[in-house]
Amino acid sequence: VQLQASGGGLVQAGGSLRLSCAASGSILSINTMGWYRQAPGKQRELVARVSSGSSINYLDSVKGRFTISSDNAKYTVYLQMNNLNPEDTAIYYCHAEKINTRRMYYSAAWGQGTLVTVSS
Repeated sequence: VQLQASGGGLVQAGGSLRLSCAASGSILSINTMGWYRQAPGKQRELVARVSSGSSINYLDSVKGRFTISSDNAKYTVYLQMNNLNPEDTAIYYCHAEKINTRRMYYSAAWGQGTLVTVSS
């Protein structure tokens, strides 16, 4: 299974970006998709995730600014990030859990990461 993330870039504080992550690989189902981020010198942290049944979780610091959504038919997850600030600067990683494919089951998978830089 592969997770292909896109949409990162450089934006000024107060600006917006939209990240996308598409899963591929003869997928039959995915239970959870989401985004983590890792800033320089810091641990990777969960930003947002959406599970089957539409359960959604957000990091407290992004609530009200970020919105996660998914297209289940396309196994794609999006992260709309508004009112960005320099503290949001990080590499953002797409993540998926409990993935059933025609060949095998994956407990989890990571995308390659996309860099988001917010200038002050």
